[in-house]
Amino acid sequence: MKFAIVESGGKQYRAVEGTTVDVDRLAHEVGKSFDFERVLLMADGDAVSVGTPTVGGIIVSATVVDHIKGPKVLSFKYRPKKRIRVRGGNRAHYTRLMIDFIGKPGDKKEAPAKAEKPAKVKAEAKPKAEKPAKAPKEAAAKPSAAKKPTSKKTEKK
Repeated sequence: MKFAIVESGGKQYRAVEGTTVDVDRLAHEVGKSFDFERVLLMADGDAVSVGTPTVGGIIVSATVVDHIKGPKVLSFKYRPKKRIRVRGGNRAHYTRLMIDFIGKPGDKKEAPAKAEKPAKVKAEAKPKAEKPAKAPKEAAAKPSAAKKPTSKKTEKK
């Protein structure tokens, strides 16, 4: 498995060929392809190249898939006994990148063509079996539920 550690926006990300990475918002249009400038480490199986500080001659090519917003992060400030409660939130903006290629420029190879999936043959729609109509509930008389006559009423004089 080929992977690289790249730097973007002052942060380091682990880029694996064929996967997506969410980085801080970049000023690239959706569908545009570009190369990372700073590659800090590149590993291909047991062969590992560590840069000082960057690895020379290695490119990491990525394509912008989408611009997205991250989850909302809430902050709450509270000062006891002073009736101060401040609630605020923020959603960070990210760019989702598809890592296309990691390696030397001469080794650049095209992504393997995706094998076409055989067309799915739709089975004939089977009519759903009708459920038998429910019988109306019969008044189930429980023997203990029968009302008993009241007993021992006292008469007033």
